Amino acid sequence: MELLRTWLGHPEDIYNLLRFKMGGYRVVMPRIDPDSLGLGLRTCYRYLNQTSRSFAAVIQALDGELRHAVCIFYLVLRALDTIEDDMTISLDVKVPMLHEFHSYLYQPDWKYMESKEKDRQVLEDFPTISMEFRNLSKVYQDVISDICHKMGVGMAEFLEKKVDSQREWDKYCHYVAGLVGIGLSRLFSASELEDPIVGQDTELANSMGLFLQKTNIIRDYLEDQLAGREFWPREVWSRYAKKLSDLAKPENIDMAVQCLNELITNALHHVPDVLTYLSRLKNQSVFNFCAIPQVMAIATLAACYNNKQVFRGVVKIRKGQAVTLMMDATNIQAVKAIMYQYVEEIYQKIPSTDPSSNKTQQIIASIRAMSLPGGPMASRHHYSPIYLSCAMLLAALSWQYLSTISKATEEYVQAGEN
Repeated sequence: MELLRTWLGHPEDIYNLLRFKMGGYRVVMPRIDPDSLGLGLRTCYRYLNQTSRSFAAVIQALDGELRHAVCIFYLVLRALDTIEDDMTISLDVKVPMLHEFHSYLYQPDWKYMESKEKDRQVLEDFPTISMEFRNLSKVYQDVISDICHKMGVGMAEFLEKKVDSQREWDKYCHYVAGLVGIGLSRLFSASELEDPIVGQDTELANSMGLFLQKTNIIRDYLEDQLAGREFWPREVWSRYAKKLSDLAKPENIDMAVQCLNELITNALHHVPDVLTYLSRLKNQSVFNFCAIPQVMAIATLAACYNNKQVFRGVVKIRKGQAVTLMMDATNIQAVKAIMYQYVEEIYQKIPSTDPSSNKTQQIIASIRAMSLPGGPMASRHHYSPIYLSCAMLLAALSWQYLSTISKATEEYVQAGEN
């Protein structure tokens, strides 16, 4: 019944879930025919589906040889990340592995059989992945190997080091996400689907990754606390509590929300770079690949802003909201309108007594200036009465059926996965 109440409160979600299910998904994530692939690539795409179905969907929508390069890039970094996450590997073994991991790409027989992580198949069958890596054009190999090397070194640095300053927060996010943005951008340019400037402007590409990573870190506060992980910068949270875990205590909720709002304000400073980056893209498949996670992130931040639930449970955007974003974010004007909508939502929730309120208002003003709505997407939530009436009728009569649909589409709409 909770699902029914949600849809009655947002009847447009039902219309968009149906629109997505009935073919809207094909616009942004068409499937490839596995029979058209060789055995090695087919295996790689199977691992891609097993480790991240949402990424598999958007990667398969990329054009030409770029699709395979990004698939292999993802699997190589997934293998590296699996090493980092595996707490059963001692540091004296793990640190050298992280430093040398990029060299394993050129060792046909290298594999690791002792991992206990759920994604260990990418390590156990690394020879298949490394073989397909070596089958890529050299220009793609050079990018993937370089990023893998830099990321391994960065991961090793933060294995026994907590994130203290905001500068270190940016550095950590650079290693685990900014480098991914830089690597992807270099792959886009190497494919010649995008101009050289996309791969050369590492500052903008880094911001693309930092915006996503900071959103994940902010949203996942409670999950990380329960798992014994801490990624919020001490420089910020120490102004609001003695220990980061204290923010989850009911008596500290007001201070916790102020800390949350300060971190969201920090993350919002990347949005102007995101809009500039997206405005340079020419290829439709690359644009969709890049834009969808970014609009999911801004919607997630809007849901988290000034929200006590971040410290009590899970905050995530609605599935109908997610599929709407996926289908709408196909051009720069649409993305600007989406960004405008969600920063306005944040603006309306800024408490006058919040210590970060002035900074939040300032960055929102900058984002507004870059994303003033003027295109057809400016009124994207104004549905005609007949659509709303039909949607509400469907909610009352078909909510159980649509629950099945929402589960089927969940693999596509998990915001900020990995």
